[in-house]
Amino acid sequence: MARSSLFAVTVALLGACTESAPAPALVTVRETCDDPPPATRRQDLVETIHDTPVADPYRWLEAESDPEVKAWMAAQDTYARERLAALPRRDAIADRLGELLDIDAVSAPYHRGGVYFYTRRHKGVQKPIYYIRRGEQGREEVLLDPNKLSPDGSVAVHGIFPDFAGRLVAYKLSRNNADASTLYLRDLETGRDLADVIEGARYASPAWTPDGRGFYYVWLPTDPSIPPSELPGRAEVRFHRVGEPVSEDSIVAPATGDPSRFVGVSLSRDGRWLFLHHQHGWTSSDVYLRDLHAGDGEWKPLVVGRRAIYDVTAWRDRFYVHTNDGAPRYRVFEVDPNNPARDDWKLLVPETDATLEGLQIVGERLVLAYLRDAHSAIVVRRLDGGFVRELELPGLGSASGLVGNPDEDRAYYSFSSFTEPSQIFETSVATGATRLWQRIDLPVDTSRFVVEQLRYPSKDGTPISMFVVRRRDLPLSADAPALLTGYGGFSVSMTPAFSARAVVWLEHGGVFAVPNLRGGGEYGEDWHRAGMREHKQNVFDDFAAAAQALVERGYTRHERLAILGGSNGGLLVGATMVQHPGLARAVACAVPLLDMVRYTQFGAGKTWIPEYGDPEDPRDFAYIYPYSPYHHVADDTRYPALLMLAADSDDRVDPMHARKFTAQIQHASRRPAWLRIESNAGHGGADLLHQTIAREADTLAFLLHHTTP
Repeated sequence: MARSSLFAVTVALLGACTESAPAPALVTVRETCDDPPPATRRQDLVETIHDTPVADPYRWLEAESDPEVKAWMAAQDTYARERLAALPRRDAIADRLGELLDIDAVSAPYHRGGVYFYTRRHKGVQKPIYYIRRGEQGREEVLLDPNKLSPDGSVAVHGIFPDFAGRLVAYKLSRNNADASTLYLRDLETGRDLADVIEGARYASPAWTPDGRGFYYVWLPTDPSIPPSELPGRAEVRFHRVGEPVSEDSIVAPATGDPSRFVGVSLSRDGRWLFLHHQHGWTSSDVYLRDLHAGDGEWKPLVVGRRAIYDVTAWRDRFYVHTNDGAPRYRVFEVDPNNPARDDWKLLVPETDATLEGLQIVGERLVLAYLRDAHSAIVVRRLDGGFVRELELPGLGSASGLVGNPDEDRAYYSFSSFTEPSQIFETSVATGATRLWQRIDLPVDTSRFVVEQLRYPSKDGTPISMFVVRRRDLPLSADAPALLTGYGGFSVSMTPAFSARAVVWLEHGGVFAVPNLRGGGEYGEDWHRAGMREHKQNVFDDFAAAAQALVERGYTRHERLAILGGSNGGLLVGATMVQHPGLARAVACAVPLLDMVRYTQFGAGKTWIPEYGDPEDPRDFAYIYPYSPYHHVADDTRYPALLMLAADSDDRVDPMHARKFTAQIQHASRRPAWLRIESNAGHGGADLLHQTIAREADTLAFLLHHTTP
């Protein structure tokens, strides 16, 4: 399609529209705009909650199955896609993303018994394929090809779980890339699936017994009459014996009845110690255990009721506990199972000024993954805690943990940075010898890019770090378009990693920026807690201050600034645009939370109460309602242009948030607000490559259109 002929039309479509008063039937219209968005019925609905009047004019958009809502969604999506397709640079951006994303690549292998497991992406193929080799030099065989599981590509693989002998593989399939999954078993000798099929496997990560005859897993009921928000409280730990009817699976731990709590189960490699994990949000966990060799029939507490996170790894005759108990940047304890009382734990690795993100045992060593000032470091120690070495990484970037076995020396890890596409390294845990095992070569000259890590003060004076990436050959200019993205919640860390999105933005003369907001995990648990619950406003202040810092330091100006975020990051950009309408020129908001008054009633909302608070509690409502974006959109305001990105099968964050907020902005704003709805997609989007490219192209074209001449 020729872009030049569409340019004048596109400018007209994207120009500012002034809004008239609501029609008598309470339908939003824009009589002065040549091509307004589809009309949206508006209700006169106000509730008094904790003595506060709360308006909810688009409550009716919560009912996704209602024919009126379905028709509204279809009209909004069609309206958005027609205009996105007409953007001048959209097709060129899609072509460039195809060059960067449609590539050949292979994952690091891991093995169980003599069978090696890995994935391979083939250029021109929509989804990565799961392969096996029987022996390191064996013939490559297809284990699972997601491209052939359904005619329309709507069935996705959500993880494979081989037993220790490499004889059986449990694997999860999901429709439309939703979280809800079904578990299947495949016999690798015959290549055929067994009759064992387990529904309700959303949270299932099978913990195999050493003999491969069965596994422990988390089961959810599939009764459609149970509200999705209540499902986590119905989770049970069960045991399945291979070949026996699933209906006879024994209940190992009953449901808690608490929908704000996650339940997990794990088993030591020798099959002796069974652990039950109760996670209370992202701030505390309880751990119970059973000694199966001793025939324990009751759960015994290992550590319960403390406001801290505990991750337990059992190896040989010891437990290794990674925890922030008394150490916000985490430390490691050794526990003797014969004397498991908390006072008897032995400190192995003390807290440092780096954040200890995780612990593994590989090659009879402790492998510790750290973040130092928001970039990765990997340290190897003996099982007694003695220092061995720090792996030499290629630069300031993000490294995965090691892919390997606890009793084998050879392992793999991946590394990437803003300027370095993914690389996989093979290493000897014993000697430290390391070699490049696989590298992705992309058609991009990253030597043109320069990365800076700067600091700026937030509203309350707290110093915040931020990565800024730009082209080396372009001088600083307030006319440069800048893309600012962040997250700020659930202890998620934003670290340097290669991004096709960033490459495209930089190639268009832009600046790409990622701040390390409070609420994240970059600087430990204190940093996380400073951006959650009653402190959530700190996150929005940190992000707004990041935007201001980019402007004040000459990287861009407000009219050239775009902001982008998804999920909790969608809440971030939604709150930012409502609180600071003039801060940015364009916003991309993906699969977000935006109605914080009713979020607990939908999807997995109740599991986030420990992070956000409970709006039904008047004390929590007092700090949740003031920042809830949907409830603070002001009429006749020049908000940034908005591209809302929703997914039709998102069973984690209900798309009602996206629908209601889009309608609210369309009613109030003088600028475009478009709702794009991804089909056959869950919270993480669709897993078909062409859909990913199309979504990214639409997003970048929209943001660039509004931030460049």
